[in-house]
Order: sequence, then C-alpha cells, then structure tokens
Amino acid sequence: MNAHEIDYKIYGDDMQLVEIELDPSESVVAEAGAMMYMDNGIQMDTIFGDGTQTDNGFMGKLFSAGKRVLTGESLFMTVFTNQMHEKAQVSFAAPYPGKIIPFDLTAYSGKIVCQKDAFLCAAKGVSVGVEFQRKLGAGFFGGEGFIMQKLEGDGMAFCHAGGAIIERTLQPGEILKVDTGCLVAMTRDVNFDVQFVGGIKSAFFGGEGLFFATLTGPGKIWLQSLPFSRMADRIIRASNLSSERGKGEVKINLFD
Repeated sequence: MNAHEIDYKIYGDDMQLVEIELDPSESVVAEAGAMMYMDNGIQMDTIFGDGTQTDNGFMGKLFSAGKRVLTGESLFMTVFTNQMHEKAQVSFAAPYPGKIIPFDLTAYSGKIVCQKDAFLCAAKGVSVGVEFQRKLGAGFFGGEGFIMQKLEGDGMAFCHAGGAIIERTLQPGEILKVDTGCLVAMTRDVNFDVQFVGGIKSAFFGGEGLFFATLTGPGKIWLQSLPFSRMADRIIRASNLSSERGKGEVKINLFD
C-alpha cells in the first residue's frame, strides 16, 4: 500500500479535533459525520468501505463495506480530496470527551488492532478492516465482542478514546489485566484473552464485572480511563434516579 502522506495538528484538551493538511490531490477518509470544517477547495464524496478495494470491482467494494457492518459501523465512509493547487485543511472532531490518538502505521509494522468504534479518520490508502478474536473466551466475554477493527497500511490513522489515555509497552511474557472496556488499541504481537475474576463474592459484588482482559507482551497497548459504555451507564442511572425522585415530589397548593 502507498497511503497519502498527510500532515496534521491536534487541537483541544478534553474535546479534541484533528486538522488534516492536504497537498493538492491528497485525500483523507473518515467516518460519516465526523467532519467539523473544511476549506472551500476540498471535495467530499461518499464511498463504500474504506476506498482501498479499487481494483476488485463492485463486489470487492461491497465486501469491504460489509466487513464494516460487522463492526457496527455504517456501510459508507466519506473521502475528502483537495482539488486546489495549494494546500487545504479539513478537520474532524471527537464524538465525546476524550483524546485523539495518532498512529503512524509504519512504526507499528503496518497494523494496529483497536476497539470497533475507535476509528476516526485516516489517510486514503489505509485499510479499515475486521479483526476476529481467535479465542472463544475473548470473543464472548471480551467486552468489545468477537470482532474488533484493524488498521493496516503505511499511512497515518487516528482513533478516539474516552477520558485520559495511557500507553504501556509490554515486555515479552509480561501480562497486564485490564477492564475489558478500557482497551483502546494494541499492536499486532500482543496476545488478547479474557480471564474470569474468580470467587463468587468478587464476581457478583466487586463491581468490576465478571471478566478481565489479559494482555500478554511483547507489544504496545493504549488504554482509556473512561469507556463510552461506562459513561453512558452513569448517565442512564442518573436519569432514572432523577425520574424516580420526580415521581415522589409532593405539590402543595398555597391557595387551598
């Protein structure tokens, strides 16, 4: 693969955006709805999949798009191309509080595996595909499910995760136990599996769930402090509590 060589700058702290600078005829591919602003000379097109299946005809493009459906994403992506004779910018915003993580795939042997809703945008030529977990335990109890995303190629790709981001480099044979929702991404050599918490009391009353993700080195991993599922659960619980309190209110008519 020969992905387009794009330049970028990340703005913000808790609600970040990434601004991509495109040379003439360069393109960037992004999830539908991620764009924040773009210069007038940039053309926006909707495509099947990630745009890498250009030589396999309609069926190849359909297969590429179908893989995205398995990860819970849309059939379509959006490609932004600079049609001017000078540099132009397009930016993409994070969907919820957190950080944008830039990946130069050439620095990670051409592949990063990430949670299925982490991808934000990438240089055209980067393949956004499906990574199946080979172990049934990881598939059924891994928090992110049997299917994750893989980003392959030789260009820049950008993911988004919630809260603060921690990078860890695992040595060969080193094991780290992680809450299943906190794993954002990992390099291709990291072994991912799940482990039962152990103990009835810990499993049902510990508040940490029934399973841990076990990550075995060598390789690099990225963790998030605030998975979106955890934030959404807190919002729902607070909303339900507020609704219950509202039902219990007593209205007093001062004119009775």
